Amino acid sequence: MKSVKIAAVSVAWGLGALMTAPGWVAEYTAVMPADIKWNDAPSIGPGVKTAVVHGDPKSSGLFVMRLKLPPNSQLKVHTHPADENVTILSGTLYFAAGDKFDAKTAKPFGPGSYFSIGKGKPMFGYTKNSEVVAQINGIGPWGITYLDAKGDAAKKK
Repeated sequence: MKSVKIAAVSVAWGLGALMTAPGWVAEYTAVMPADIKWNDAPSIGPGVKTAVVHGDPKSSGLFVMRLKLPPNSQLKVHTHPADENVTILSGTLYFAAGDKFDAKTAKPFGPGSYFSIGKGKPMFGYTKNSEVVAQINGIGPWGITYLDAKGDAAKKK
């Protein structure tokens, strides 16, 4: 009996050596923190930075980007032409859906928190005493439209 078990194991190992890993095993995207290129995003707010991690938010298709908000920032009431799936990586973002900025209605979302909001839904947010880094996943094209032209940070220059 021992020789049959040993032979079966030897055959299995031999076949395993002849097999190669599926092609998809080596095909993946990896981005390390040092590889992230942050860019100023004055259309979102003063001191705000964005970084595209995967895809192209301006094109059709899947994208992943990060948003870095300095302390005491406000995201005025705005909408996006794409659904947004947001995970907070660091800091606390106070966020709410609604067409009027009302800090009392915003909920705190800390590290590891997630929310999703549909395209065209008005929303706003703010930070308090700490920087916030959020990751946004969606299917583009992505953009930002302020409900009140006064909220458009890019036009304040």
